[in-house]
Amino acid sequence: MKLYFFYFQFFWLGMSFVPSFAQIYPHKPIRMIIPAAAGGGVDTIGRFIGVKLSESFQQAVIPDNRPGAGTMIGSELTAKAAPDGYTFLMVTNSHAINASSQKNFKFDPVKDFLPVSLVVISPFVLVVHPSVTAKNVTELIELARQRPGELHFASAGNISATHLAGELFKHLAGIKLVHVPYKGGSPAVADLLGGHVQILFDNLISVLPLTKSGRLKALGVTSSQRLNALPEMPTIAESGLPGYESGSWYGVLLPALTPRSVVNTLHREVVKAINVPEFRSKMNMAGTEIVGNTPEQFERFFKQDIEKWGQLIPILKLQ
Repeated sequence: MKLYFFYFQFFWLGMSFVPSFAQIYPHKPIRMIIPAAAGGGVDTIGRFIGVKLSESFQQAVIPDNRPGAGTMIGSELTAKAAPDGYTFLMVTNSHAINASSQKNFKFDPVKDFLPVSLVVISPFVLVVHPSVTAKNVTELIELARQRPGELHFASAGNISATHLAGELFKHLAGIKLVHVPYKGGSPAVADLLGGHVQILFDNLISVLPLTKSGRLKALGVTSSQRLNALPEMPTIAESGLPGYESGSWYGVLLPALTPRSVVNTLHREVVKAINVPEFRSKMNMAGTEIVGNTPEQFERFFKQDIEKWGQLIPILKLQ
């Protein structure tokens, strides 16, 4: 009996030390890197997801905005972070665009990351400052032809998704617009509101309230079909530029070598977060498609996007 009691005490003492060696993820705050300035589409979506993850994990998920270099600053920080699940990246399709166009990386945009989930796919809306006299896309193209090189379009940065949306518009319309890059969508919107630039392609999440208040003027959406959120707004393709389509997507990446159990846990909670009614309603109002696919599906999607931009960017003569 005494021997049994001794073994029981030894077993219980050993078990008491297990948490220090194998703590359940997550057991401390998590850093969510957002590779853009506060206030833009990826920031808005990322912060909502962060709040829901904090509630589920009972741990703080801390947004860390790192704008600049076409999202590469935030991507590099994530690539070099410890692969333990306590740093993840709210990635945009600028990451795939960079992988297609940039050469001097301090990290590998594919091999240094593990996909978690594609979160949403979002079209852009073409907005202009109220001082621009054009009332639709056709009139804007005609105005640009009358004033070559005088109209400026803003973007979230060089070779960003919003930059390429503008370049594709220029290419198909055969017009000359001056590109003005910013460190994220928010400062671009701010300068558009101030009249320092005249044109911007951006997410509905960022600019829809400004168009409704009359501070900006919306001329068309970049999707292939009209949006349920803006049924009266024509697509750019139907407004004189057949075949035009552009937009953005947002997803979640972890550093390479992160344990699969952590990837699965984060994936489960991210998908749960984006499927809450509050988020779905907000995204539907912004014409945004909620995805929430598997890591394997996101990986295939990501590689296909790299290939697409790798073919398109040389045509736009941006290299």
